[in-house]
Amino acid sequence: MAAMGIIASPGMPFIWHLPAPEFAGIAPDLASRLDGAVSRGEYPGLHALLILRNGRPAVERYYPGKDALWGQDLGTVNHGPEILHDIRSVTKTIVSLLYGIALSDGLVPEAAERLIDHFPAYAGLFDDPRKARITIGHVLSMRMGLAWHETTDYDDPLNDETLMERAADRYHHILSRPMADKPGSRWVYCGGATALLGDLIERGTGQDLAAYAHNRLFAPLCITETHWVKGADGRPVASSGLRLLPRDLARIGQMVLNRGQWSGRRVVPPGWLATSFKPRGIVESSLRYGYQWWLGSLVANGKPWAASFGNGGQRLFVIPSLKMVVVILAGNYNAADQWKMPAQLMQRLVIPSVLKD
Repeated sequence: MAAMGIIASPGMPFIWHLPAPEFAGIAPDLASRLDGAVSRGEYPGLHALLILRNGRPAVERYYPGKDALWGQDLGTVNHGPEILHDIRSVTKTIVSLLYGIALSDGLVPEAAERLIDHFPAYAGLFDDPRKARITIGHVLSMRMGLAWHETTDYDDPLNDETLMERAADRYHHILSRPMADKPGSRWVYCGGATALLGDLIERGTGQDLAAYAHNRLFAPLCITETHWVKGADGRPVASSGLRLLPRDLARIGQMVLNRGQWSGRRVVPPGWLATSFKPRGIVESSLRYGYQWWLGSLVANGKPWAASFGNGGQRLFVIPSLKMVVVILAGNYNAADQWKMPAQLMQRLVIPSVLKD
């Protein structure tokens, strides 16, 4: 199913128009090849693929499939441009953008400041001297050194993010974890880190995440329809709770590609994006982590890309060297091999379909 798209550049207003791969620099038969592959079952669970290149929509395809709202079964959904979709841990990257905006306004602490100084109510939990040395930068890059267990299915009652969301006080749960490493020494995936950032934003701005996001990020991008799932404490879930329209996630990616600008207006400070894209944590041999962004490089030319990953196969790729933004939405929640489908889609279809400018 094809749909309308957007075109935007740093100094121009967005307009809507049909995807035109030949003008965007994408192979014109990509959509038809994708349709055929999906019909053959080659990309199971795929709900949507959107590609923007050179500020133009090149591909926008939607497919029906089983879906969920933060774990609540929705049955089979006929996905399309007007259907909100869980972005799960892509939410973490949105929180990073919000942190950068709030930092530019002087409302949240700098990266070098100590975490303990901004959570005085929990000072008794910082009994390990190593924990007292955790900085905001360690939180942003998931290198706090806490013993945090989030590698299993989120239905696992021993998963720390699950325990965090079930706790009477999620911040107490996070900060009560014992230390496993010296802060900054090792990267460990940690939804608790993003929860701490969300709390800092809310306390610093005097608004909850959803309200602040609307005022400072979504409204400037003309994003009007969102849903941010709230936890048991009634506060938006910073680590995974955001639902967006597919095009709106693409808008955010295009704004990032435009170095934080949209329609001639600065939305996110470009310096914050450059800082966020600096590799800080080693995930594996070819994958790094910045400030709530996954960082890698293209096989063909070694040029960097930045991405946000979410449970079930949610992806936002920003690839500056190709002037391209890619959004993938899927429904493979909690599947052990959920990473394969978006990886194969990028490697087999998307990247090989880029035409030389």
